[in-house]
Amino acid sequence: MEDIWLILLIYLAAVNLFGLIIMGVDKSRAKRRKWRIPEATLFLVAIIGGSIGSIAGMYLFRHKTKHWYFVVGMPVILVLQIIAALIMYFAPINLIFL
Repeated sequence: MEDIWLILLIYLAAVNLFGLIIMGVDKSRAKRRKWRIPEATLFLVAIIGGSIGSIAGMYLFRHKTKHWYFVVGMPVILVLQIIAALIMYFAPINLIFL
């Protein structure tokens, strides 16, 4: 069971770092008027667990902060992820991972 928590922690660290990085890359590309990372991709990274890194990247790089759907959407994704994690943690059934 400890291995599962370690794998989950490594995954979340990696996906959040990736979320932070792609926000920075997209901001850099926007400044240089280059090909951009699609907004759907930015949201997908947040949805798969990178919401904290994506939010940090938004404010660190001042990127997408004028778009209401990012300012509202990213925190909503994070809150939903926290709720889902709490439900799974306190679930009355044991979830068995292989």
